[in-house]
Amino acid sequence: MTQPHTLDQLQKHYGRRYRWLLLLSVMVGTMASIMSSTIINVAVPDMSHFFGLGQDRLQWVSSGFMLAMTASMLSTPWWLARFGYRKTYAGAVWLLLIGGVAGGLTSNFELVLLARVVEGLASGVLQPIPAIIIVRAFGADEQGRAGGIFGMGVVLAPAIGPSIGGLLVEWFGWRSTFFMVVPFCVAAIFLAARFVPSVIATSEAQDGEKATLDWRGLLLVLISTVALLNGLGSLQNGVNVQAMLLLACSALALWQFVRLQRRLSHTHRGGHQRMPLMNMVLFHHRKFAMGSIVSFIYGAALFGSTYLLPVYLQMGLGLSAAHVGTLLLPAGLALAITIPLGGRLADRYPTHLLVTVGLILLSASFALMVTVGLETAMWMVVLWVVAGRIGLGFILPSLNRGSLVGLGKNLLPQGSSSINFARMVGGAVGVRLCAMALDWRLAAHGETLTHPGTSPGRLLAFNESFLLLAATCALAIFAAWNLRDGDRR
Repeated sequence: MTQPHTLDQLQKHYGRRYRWLLLLSVMVGTMASIMSSTIINVAVPDMSHFFGLGQDRLQWVSSGFMLAMTASMLSTPWWLARFGYRKTYAGAVWLLLIGGVAGGLTSNFELVLLARVVEGLASGVLQPIPAIIIVRAFGADEQGRAGGIFGMGVVLAPAIGPSIGGLLVEWFGWRSTFFMVVPFCVAAIFLAARFVPSVIATSEAQDGEKATLDWRGLLLVLISTVALLNGLGSLQNGVNVQAMLLLACSALALWQFVRLQRRLSHTHRGGHQRMPLMNMVLFHHRKFAMGSIVSFIYGAALFGSTYLLPVYLQMGLGLSAAHVGTLLLPAGLALAITIPLGGRLADRYPTHLLVTVGLILLSASFALMVTVGLETAMWMVVLWVVAGRIGLGFILPSLNRGSLVGLGKNLLPQGSSSINFARMVGGAVGVRLCAMALDWRLAAHGETLTHPGTSPGRLLAFNESFLLLAATCALAIFAAWNLRDGDRR
């Protein structure tokens, strides 16, 4: 008897429980990829001492991972069409495993950086796959619940990863943070061999075999992203020629990328021609276009706040790093608990309503940070942060689902990778903009972060930065409301 390899065959073989086994399979690998992106941050001081390097070079341990992940994310549809779901998923997990083991064994910083880039490439391919699986394997009345359960597992990784990573670094050193992904990768490879389908349907088995990857598009995406982030970084020193040239280069590369994708979208027919990384036909669907805008802005606010909050608590309120970790842990747990609830609500209520409520809560949590001062009880800080994470719990399960509804089956892989790409680019831009906004407001109040202690001017600069984040989230509400078309159930 041949091994079942299509979605229909596997469903018949394993019965009704199969879709949950499939969800578990893709969740474990995605948890490993997300954990690899966040856990390394706690090892930076130990790595700095080991390699004798400053922050200017060590920051590439995180930046290299993020850039590689962002660039490879758009290639996922081609890998799926060319090699199928099982081989693509298992291959990316193997690559993540190799990067983790190699990074943990080497004593050369350049090889550590290369290992991080390898992990980033693998993570970029992995992360769009679960959204595609959920839409294809679950019925419309279960997609929200499946997305909520998946989101809970994925959010737990960054919520508890740094805490566990801190203990591992203290006990075993920085290498242990690389090895932490190994058991997750081994489990994901084992599960993928049994439960991840090679193709969703038999008719797809030959799709994409003759298509070639758009390497030119990937290069343009990488150039545009690197130039944009470095240009924004240069603006922290004020408007200068270097910053303007980098931003102009980013805009030019983006324009060329859009032109190329538009041409490939009209000419690709599954033959020998190149498959577009981002099919421009996607943006003819209003809900997808609005969902992409929300994903970009929400990514900017989420990752920007992830940068700003720890800096504020330590350098604004004068708390220790251990105290900050303790304060932020309830927020991570609240998000993990809220996401399954948000998933169930996504099966019963319109997408635009849940996403709008989530954005309002997220925006309010940032705005309410202005009420915090040196004499404020810490439970109030925790309460405001938890409120924002509850808002995220409403957004996460609904946004992908609402954005991908109405797309043809052939557009689902590219839709999922594009939504994730928008969120990650938004996140990278958000971190840079938060750093710029904070420097700008500190300079306006005659303050810096270089000297110990705090002051009313420093707190005011942080408060104004949080208000900018709140305004950013409020902007996304207008796009979120446009997700309502045809969404009443």
